Amino acid sequence: MTLPAALSERTLDTLSSTLGSTVAEDVALTSAMAPDPVGRLRVLRGGPIDKVVTVDLVVPPIGLDSHMIFAFTGSDSAVPHFTLDSVYGGEYYAMHLDLIPRADLAVHLDYLDAAYLPLTPLLDAAWQLEGVSAAAIGPRQRALMSPWMLVCRADESAFGELGGTVDAYLRHWLALVDKGVPAVDTDLAARDRVNRANLFSPRIDPVWEQVTRLLGSEQSERVRGELEA
Repeated sequence: MTLPAALSERTLDTLSSTLGSTVAEDVALTSAMAPDPVGRLRVLRGGPIDKVVTVDLVVPPIGLDSHMIFAFTGSDSAVPHFTLDSVYGGEYYAMHLDLIPRADLAVHLDYLDAAYLPLTPLLDAAWQLEGVSAAAIGPRQRALMSPWMLVCRADESAFGELGGTVDAYLRHWLALVDKGVPAVDTDLAARDRVNRANLFSPRIDPVWEQVTRLLGSEQSERVRGELEA
């Protein structure tokens, strides 16, 4: 198992065992580029959150080894969503790790302090690792995430060390799910619908053009729809 796949599966195992979520859907993803499935879409349900969605895409001929996890809290919950992308692109490893805010951090300081401030030393330490460098992501996409997002490239050694950062972010997020966060004055469900539509919009994230080329529009929209809903 590759490093990105192993990290993703370990994280998913922790999520499912801690939350009590089980696989409700497991869909093979196919491509005209290969005779065998090139990935899978899984949806886990159960426990104190809404669902966990995973998307694995592995196409060795084009150097793609991509594993995404998104754990969505309920529509009425202010607990952030958890996300991890672990990738090998043929030349370097990459990671996207974040807790997606459910409310405007600038006007909910107690919420910010509870949900995000404990992540600061973890993020600082991750950026100090030798072999880690910033990934190219524009301010438009950054505005949809949190300031504690780790989006980076890494060599093999650094990627292995970043596994500890992922584990620590996940432990913190699971504690938030268990204990809750300070209340926010926000229409949580309405904000989440708009935010997720933007997060997974092809107009904003160019990755969807690549996914559509690989899977075709029907399967790409199936994946995107599961993430948006």
